[in-house]
Amino acid sequence: MTHELRSIPSLDALKDQAKRLRFRLVSEGKEVSHSKSLELIAAQYGYRDWNTLHAAAGNRPPFNSWRLGTRVRGRYLGKPFKAEILSAQALTAQPGRYRLTFKFDEPVDVVTFESFSAFRQRVTATVDETGRTVERTSDGRPHLELEW
Repeated sequence: MTHELRSIPSLDALKDQAKRLRFRLVSEGKEVSHSKSLELIAAQYGYRDWNTLHAAAGNRPPFNSWRLGTRVRGRYLGKPFKAEILSAQALTAQPGRYRLTFKFDEPVDVVTFESFSAFRQRVTATVDETGRTVERTSDGRPHLELEW
């Protein structure tokens, strides 16, 4: 099976996702074993089973895709962008979190009001291993989402 190139979270993050999924399904009256929840997480990432996902996550180089000068694309406040990473720092106090500073190729208008604009070309954000911020907009989307 061919997998699209995207970040796989750490094994700990994958296991946490499986625990949250299991808890959610149980709360909805659907009994699911822990091993079944791991298999469901593997399927979400496009892998045939947990063992295959486990091997892929364990063999990936940690934090190597977000380096100084790396080109990225994604969405900032719901608007698409292409950018260069100007700085990248793993946060030791918050494992699995990274502080990244971007320089957008084209400034992004961060205001949705038609008669007013505010453009940003440099943005610093703290993202998790999936490339998303914890902070969310009023419609529930992460402030910043990196695409793979």
